[in-house]
Amino acid sequence: MAGQSGWKARLARWSVLLAGIAVVVAVSGLTLARYDLIPKLTGFMAFLGSGLVAALALVVGLAALLVGRGQALPSRGKLLAGLVLTLGMVGFLASRPAATGDVPAIHDVTTDLANPPQFEALKLREDNLAGVGTVENWRKLHAGAYGDIRPIEIPRPVAVVTAEAAKLVEEQGWELVKSDPARGHIEATASVSYIRFNDDVVLRITPSADGKGSKVDMRSVSRIGISDLGVNAKRIRAFLKSLAGG
Repeated sequence: MAGQSGWKARLARWSVLLAGIAVVVAVSGLTLARYDLIPKLTGFMAFLGSGLVAALALVVGLAALLVGRGQALPSRGKLLAGLVLTLGMVGFLASRPAATGDVPAIHDVTTDLANPPQFEALKLREDNLAGVGTVENWRKLHAGAYGDIRPIEIPRPVAVVTAEAAKLVEEQGWELVKSDPARGHIEATASVSYIRFNDDVVLRITPSADGKGSKVDMRSVSRIGISDLGVNAKRIRAFLKSLAGG
């Protein structure tokens, strides 16, 4: 009995310690990356690594509860708190794939696959074909997943729509990099999640076919990574819906 009690206490201490380490690694990695003190991907990988530590803490904690059941444990409150915390971390990470759905491993999304809007002030990442290899493959994956993402037409002049789009960019909290109402061209940078992954956005606004309104094309590209987990597509859908509402 005494041996089991000792093991239980040691396992409980290790579980609490590992839970603390997981939290420190996660918070430190994400915060340092948020303020660009370390690379974004490094901070994100630290967060993923903290999930593994949390999983280990969860296993050790459950073992502590099972070993010598019915025996008193002075640190039971801390152990239970650690278990709840680590369960939350592990559950959050495990749920991410399901939450994003069946999205393709691409990071460049546009309303015009044949002739995407081009960046001028902002620079398209040099490895923009990472994960897809060729433009043709990117177009195939994009068309299969985002067939609903198309240009919209708004019954207002180009200059007016461009000004409305620039205002909406600022309302979204994005950094407006370039706005040219005469040409119907806008560029901006949006940030994603606590870690502030940066995505670059460009809008091309041209006269509609009947000359009475405007046709709006949009492109959103993640600066790093291969899959954007569907973020760019969601951004384009939401932005164009708001812009169309005027």
